[in-house]
Amino acid sequence: MSFSLEGKTVLVTGGSRGIGKSIVLELAQAGANVAFTYARSVEAAEDLVQEIKDNGGKALAFQADAVNYERAEEVIKDVVAEFGSLDVLVNNAGITKDNLIMRMGEDQWDDVIETNLKSVFNYSKAVIRTMMKQRKGSIINISSVVGVSGNAGQTNYSASKAGVIGFSKSLAKEVASRNIRVNVIAPGYITTDMTGKLDEKVLDGITSATPLGRAGEAVEIAHSVQFLASDASSYITGVVLNVDGGMAM
Repeated sequence: MSFSLEGKTVLVTGGSRGIGKSIVLELAQAGANVAFTYARSVEAAEDLVQEIKDNGGKALAFQADAVNYERAEEVIKDVVAEFGSLDVLVNNAGITKDNLIMRMGEDQWDDVIETNLKSVFNYSKAVIRTMMKQRKGSIINISSVVGVSGNAGQTNYSASKAGVIGFSKSLAKEVASRNIRVNVIAPGYITTDMTGKLDEKVLDGITSATPLGRAGEAVEIAHSVQFLASDASSYITGVVLNVDGGMAM
């Protein structure tokens, strides 16, 4: 069975850059109608929509604060109105505000937990009624290797991403009887514009801690998302897929 997404509609949160952008492009290339949310960069979002349309695909972009539940409901409603269904939700929106806990402000904790964890609740809750009516759906939540194994200086980020895993396993049990699957992808160190700003010594430390000896590419996460979004993974739910070059072994 192929990983084709022909006839499916996908929504990706945080889809205008980095891993999210790669996911949007790959799923559109696989034949899906793609919608995505973004926080600030209108120009980047418009460029991405145009790129997909230029390649024969269909795309919609929504400016949305991931922590706003009412906005999540509006986005879901608009996507279904435009495309007629919503088959796949990819919860990708996330931020980092790293610090040692002795120096971490309450705002740094709250911002990361709200953006990374509450957003997953918001969009999952908002889409679940639609998927139940369809009696099918796939929810794919992007966690992190640090949600599995932890990392010094990232208590807020690690807690949010570990929370995504617990949330996903519980939701998978709630909705499996309606043929709705919920899975997690836990990336390791992935090369993006944001991570490109890291010090070379830090990068060397990360690659030396990765058994495959290199950073991952955003498209490698996108390929994993494509698999879990497709019917090829129809008997997989409640799984955490580590796409991390072996870091979590």
